[in-house]
Amino acid sequence: MPDFHLPLNLYLERYPHKNTALYHALKDMIASGKLEYGAKLPSSRELGGLYKLSRGIVSLVYEMLASEGYVASEVGRGTYVAFRRDGLPGKEERPVRESACELSAWGRRVAELPTRKPEEGPRPAIDFAVGYSDRRHFPASDWNRMLFAQVRGMADSYYGDKFAALGHMPLREAICRHLQRARGVDADPSSVAIVNGSMHAIALIAQLLIDPGQAAVVENPGYPGTLSAIAAAGGRPIAAAVDGHGLVPADWDAKLVFVTPARQFPTGAVLSLERRQRLLAWAYEHGAIVVEDDYDSEFRHRGRPIEPLKVLDRQDRVVYIGTFTRTMMHHFRIGYAVLPSALCEPFARARQLFEPHPTSILEQRALAAFMNGGDYERHLRRMGRVYSRKFELLRGELARKLPDLFAPAPSDAGLHLFARWKRSAGFYEAFRRECRNEGVLWSDGTGYYVEKPAPAACFGFAHVSEEEIIEGIARMRAVADRMFAE
Repeated sequence: MPDFHLPLNLYLERYPHKNTALYHALKDMIASGKLEYGAKLPSSRELGGLYKLSRGIVSLVYEMLASEGYVASEVGRGTYVAFRRDGLPGKEERPVRESACELSAWGRRVAELPTRKPEEGPRPAIDFAVGYSDRRHFPASDWNRMLFAQVRGMADSYYGDKFAALGHMPLREAICRHLQRARGVDADPSSVAIVNGSMHAIALIAQLLIDPGQAAVVENPGYPGTLSAIAAAGGRPIAAAVDGHGLVPADWDAKLVFVTPARQFPTGAVLSLERRQRLLAWAYEHGAIVVEDDYDSEFRHRGRPIEPLKVLDRQDRVVYIGTFTRTMMHHFRIGYAVLPSALCEPFARARQLFEPHPTSILEQRALAAFMNGGDYERHLRRMGRVYSRKFELLRGELARKLPDLFAPAPSDAGLHLFARWKRSAGFYEAFRRECRNEGVLWSDGTGYYVEKPAPAACFGFAHVSEEEIIEGIARMRAVADRMFAE
């Protein structure tokens, strides 16, 4: 069979044994249609001679493929391909339907949600994207020691209460102690639920509290994930105005509001005490729930934080959400929600439906030990100093080199700076494109608006070195000068 060709050498590079390589080479050729249905294969003697294989290896591979229905053998006919991609052998071809299943209303809503599209082209050398932490200063050796200790102790079976899906109880207790010391939140461990990041908690709360057509209040601009959670539940977002003092309370016709009072996302504005009281009064009057997302206020660069809404809440109407993604590592998917008593059991049952047992239990146990031993708070103090230096450096570089382009919003905490664009929307897009060509990128703040978007930028600085901050802003200045000169 001189025309028979099999790319066996490529498969021998992937698989150490000749029989395994031959099996996968033939199977892939058949499954891809390169060896069509009914095509005759070489005999074991012929194939062995072509590729210097023993007849025994070829016969074994043919038997393996025959047992899976890819080939068949007949006396007098030899071995031939029995697999057809278009349908069953011997049957008329059936038209291929565009969709193999019909989605529910919830499934259709989820399918219509926007997806994150990676930026085209190579990743820039300096990326001021939000949502990252500084891995270079993370105490990896201490954290690994905690993980290894928990691995050694994992032989003990995990037994929890009837709502064990809410998470490792020692971690829930450690979170309560930390919140009491750091934020003044007096929480009971039974009201704390461990989640896979703050978005997980937001989505579950939306599913529990929003019926199709019901309204939920969101900040404008605000966190896009909240909009997605409301849309998936079939809800209707009410865009609430945001100014220099955070969310502007109003008499909304709604039963749920999502807010970032400690550091408004993305602007960084702090919700004033007077507005916090007005927001809680609205919730009490309407029997509403306030979801307080405290996503990165652990790192303050000046001043002291105002008390969380959860501390001021006297009627148990606030869900307080926190995350370790910003304080540990950005791929560390552990967060928590402190729930009102009326939501504890419904949330636990919803959590239990998706995950009957605690997820990432090894990391949960290690984090509990990390917090109980004081390592977590030492880590926060150390990173606070690192981030404060970067914060001041970025503010200074923007003020000195790009004052004609960006107006940074006042901010005292967090891991990014929000800056409004001073020129036209068209010039902003052209400037952003040219900066990317020069190896500099940032998170586009325009996409955070529910309505009436305005050009803006979010400069994340946690993961960027001080040298990269200086170099990145300098490149942006050079791009602007070149564009102005044209």
